[in-house]
Amino acid sequence: MQRSKSFAVILLLGVFLAGAALGYTADHLMRGRGHPRGDRGRPSIDRMATELGLTPAQRAGFDSIMESRRQQMRELYKPIQPQLDSLMKVGRAIGDSTHEQLKRLLNPEQQAKLDKMREEMRQRGGRRGGGGGPDSRGRPGR
Repeated sequence: MQRSKSFAVILLLGVFLAGAALGYTADHLMRGRGHPRGDRGRPSIDRMATELGLTPAQRAGFDSIMESRRQQMRELYKPIQPQLDSLMKVGRAIGDSTHEQLKRLLNPEQQAKLDKMREEMRQRGGRRGGGGGPDSRGRPGR
Protein backbone atom coordinates (compact mmCIF):
# COMPACT_ATOMS: atom_id res chain seq x y z
CA MET A 1 0.00 0.00 0.00
CA GLN A 2 2.77 2.44 0.93
CA ARG A 3 4.66 1.60 -2.27
CA SER A 4 1.68 2.37 -4.51
CA LYS A 5 1.07 5.61 -2.62
CA SER A 6 4.70 6.61 -3.13
CA PHE A 7 4.44 5.73 -6.81
CA ALA A 8 1.30 7.86 -7.10
CA VAL A 9 3.01 10.84 -5.46
CA ILE A 10 6.05 10.49 -7.73
CA LEU A 11 3.79 10.17 -10.77
CA LEU A 12 1.82 13.27 -9.78
CA LEU A 13 5.02 15.23 -9.18
CA GLY A 14 6.22 14.17 -12.62
CA VAL A 15 2.94 15.31 -14.15
CA PHE A 16 3.21 18.58 -12.23
CA LEU A 17 6.73 19.19 -13.50
CA ALA A 18 5.73 18.30 -17.05
CA GLY A 19 2.77 20.67 -16.78
CA ALA A 20 4.99 23.38 -15.37
CA ALA A 21 7.45 22.93 -18.22
CA LEU A 22 4.64 23.00 -20.77
CA GLY A 23 3.11 26.04 -19.11
CA TYR A 24 6.45 27.82 -18.97
CA THR A 25 7.18 27.09 -22.62
CA ALA A 26 3.71 28.04 -23.81
CA ASP A 27 3.74 31.15 -21.66
CA HIS A 28 6.97 32.36 -23.17
CA LEU A 29 5.96 31.45 -26.69
CA MET A 30 2.66 33.22 -26.52
CA ARG A 31 2.56 35.46 -23.51
CA GLY A 32 1.19 38.85 -23.94
CA ARG A 33 -2.03 39.04 -25.92
CA GLY A 34 -3.74 41.66 -23.87
CA HIS A 35 -0.83 41.84 -21.41
CA PRO A 36 1.72 44.35 -22.67
CA ARG A 37 5.24 43.63 -21.58
CA GLY A 38 7.04 46.57 -23.05
CA ASP A 39 10.17 46.06 -25.08
CA ARG A 40 11.44 43.09 -23.15
CA GLY A 41 14.43 42.54 -25.43
CA ARG A 42 15.77 46.03 -24.83
CA PRO A 43 17.72 45.37 -21.61
CA SER A 44 19.59 42.46 -23.19
CA ILE A 45 20.30 44.49 -26.35
CA ASP A 46 21.56 47.38 -24.24
CA ARG A 47 23.74 45.01 -22.22
CA MET A 48 25.16 43.43 -25.38
CA ALA A 49 25.91 46.86 -26.86
CA THR A 50 27.70 47.91 -23.67
CA GLU A 51 29.70 44.69 -23.37
CA LEU A 52 30.68 44.84 -27.05
CA GLY A 53 31.66 48.48 -26.73
CA LEU A 54 29.69 49.47 -29.84
CA THR A 55 30.31 52.84 -31.42
CA PRO A 56 27.22 54.99 -32.13
CA ALA A 57 27.37 53.95 -35.81
CA GLN A 58 27.63 50.27 -34.87
CA ARG A 59 24.76 50.64 -32.41
CA ALA A 60 22.57 52.21 -35.10
CA GLY A 61 23.30 49.29 -37.44
CA PHE A 62 22.78 46.81 -34.61
CA ASP A 63 19.39 48.34 -33.73
CA SER A 64 18.34 48.35 -37.39
CA ILE A 65 19.15 44.64 -37.75
CA MET A 66 17.31 43.79 -34.52
CA GLU A 67 14.23 45.77 -35.63
CA SER A 68 14.24 43.84 -38.91
CA ARG A 69 14.39 40.60 -36.91
CA ARG A 70 11.43 41.72 -34.79
CA GLN A 71 9.38 42.41 -37.90
CA GLN A 72 10.30 39.06 -39.46
CA MET A 73 9.41 37.17 -36.29
CA ARG A 74 6.11 39.04 -35.99
CA GLU A 75 5.17 37.93 -39.50
CA LEU A 76 6.34 34.38 -38.84
CA TYR A 77 4.04 33.94 -35.85
CA LYS A 78 1.02 35.84 -37.20
CA PRO A 79 -0.65 32.83 -38.93
CA ILE A 80 -0.34 30.51 -35.93
CA GLN A 81 -1.09 33.01 -33.16
CA PRO A 82 -4.66 31.73 -32.52
CA GLN A 83 -3.47 28.13 -32.18
CA LEU A 84 -0.69 29.14 -29.80
CA ASP A 85 -3.16 31.15 -27.71
CA SER A 86 -5.41 28.11 -27.50
CA LEU A 87 -2.55 25.81 -26.51
CA MET A 88 -1.47 28.25 -23.84
CA LYS A 89 -4.95 28.28 -22.30
CA VAL A 90 -5.05 24.47 -22.27
CA GLY A 91 -1.54 24.30 -20.80
CA ARG A 92 -2.51 26.68 -18.00
CA ALA A 93 -5.65 24.68 -17.25
CA ILE A 94 -3.61 21.47 -17.05
CA GLY A 95 -1.05 23.15 -14.80
CA ASP A 96 -3.76 24.56 -12.52
CA SER A 97 -5.56 21.23 -12.30
CA THR A 98 -2.34 19.36 -11.54
CA HIS A 99 -1.39 21.88 -8.87
CA GLU A 100 -4.77 21.47 -7.15
CA GLN A 101 -4.53 17.66 -7.30
CA LEU A 102 -1.08 17.75 -5.74
CA LYS A 103 -2.24 20.07 -2.98
CA ARG A 104 -4.89 17.54 -1.97
CA LEU A 105 -2.10 15.10 -1.08
CA LEU A 106 -0.33 17.57 1.17
CA ASN A 107 -0.83 18.96 4.64
CA PRO A 108 -1.44 22.73 5.02
CA GLU A 109 2.24 23.53 5.60
CA GLN A 110 3.27 21.55 2.52
CA GLN A 111 0.49 23.18 0.50
CA ALA A 112 1.81 26.64 1.40
CA LYS A 113 5.33 25.58 0.38
CA LEU A 114 4.05 24.17 -2.92
CA ASP A 115 2.16 27.41 -3.62
CA LYS A 116 5.30 29.41 -2.84
CA MET A 117 7.44 27.20 -5.09
CA ARG A 118 4.97 27.63 -7.94
CA GLU A 119 4.88 31.40 -7.52
CA GLU A 120 8.68 31.61 -7.44
CA MET A 121 8.90 29.50 -10.59
CA ARG A 122 6.43 31.81 -12.33
CA GLN A 123 8.32 34.91 -11.22
CA ARG A 124 11.67 33.53 -12.40
CA GLY A 125 10.13 32.59 -15.72
CA GLY A 126 8.58 36.03 -16.13
CA ARG A 127 11.88 37.82 -15.54
CA ARG A 128 13.85 35.57 -17.82
CA GLY A 129 11.94 36.25 -21.00
CA GLY A 130 12.82 33.62 -23.54
CA GLY A 131 10.48 32.03 -25.99
CA GLY A 132 10.09 33.15 -29.53
CA GLY A 133 6.51 34.24 -29.85
CA PRO A 134 5.50 37.84 -30.30
CA ASP A 135 4.28 39.94 -27.43
CA SER A 136 0.99 41.85 -27.41
CA ARG A 137 2.34 44.42 -29.84
CA GLY A 138 3.59 41.77 -32.21
CA ARG A 139 7.17 42.13 -31.10
CA PRO A 140 8.86 38.75 -31.05
CA GLY A 141 10.47 37.26 -28.01
CA ARG A 142 14.09 36.25 -27.84
